[in-house]
Amino acid sequence: MLAMSLFTAGALADQTAAPQPAAQSGASAIKAAQQALGVSADGVVGSQTRAAVRRFQRANGLLVDGVIGPQTLTALGVSPAAARSVPAAANEAAKSTDASSLLEAIALCESGGDPTLVSSSGRYRGKYQFDRATWRSVGGNGDPAAAPESEQDARASTLMDQRGPSAWPVCSKKVGAAS
Repeated sequence: MLAMSLFTAGALADQTAAPQPAAQSGASAIKAAQQALGVSADGVVGSQTRAAVRRFQRANGLLVDGVIGPQTLTALGVSPAAARSVPAAANEAAKSTDASSLLEAIALCESGGDPTLVSSSGRYRGKYQFDRATWRSVGGNGDPAAAPESEQDARASTLMDQRGPSAWPVCSKKVGAAS
């Protein structure tokens, strides 16, 4: 389930496979991308797959965002028809993910999972890209990007309990969560 959510978020850029048939399922598209990237083709988009996607994007002059979007899929040789089949399956999978899996997908979308990331404007900080007011509203003190990852996870969980996925409007849509 999480793998499909992360695919929607764009984390499927870690393979360089041959074009796949149009009837390919979302899980098959993930596996095809993983095969193309030379990582374990298990259909789960984990840290190894995400790292391979970023390396592939960097080596091929693509935007290095760890997202397996249309340009990355095309560069990998995964057919556009396969890519189109994934979002619907990913959206269904996202609906049934538990809160921690959903938070993981949101963190990957927001910061690539980097708890020290600070946005270019400096406004959004940490793994979940909190602004300071939101961070304080869930009990955080100081700079979210300087807080331990476990604290960021706990504060994000509190925010999810309070406001749901709509607290992250862009990424919750990307991972297929209702907002």
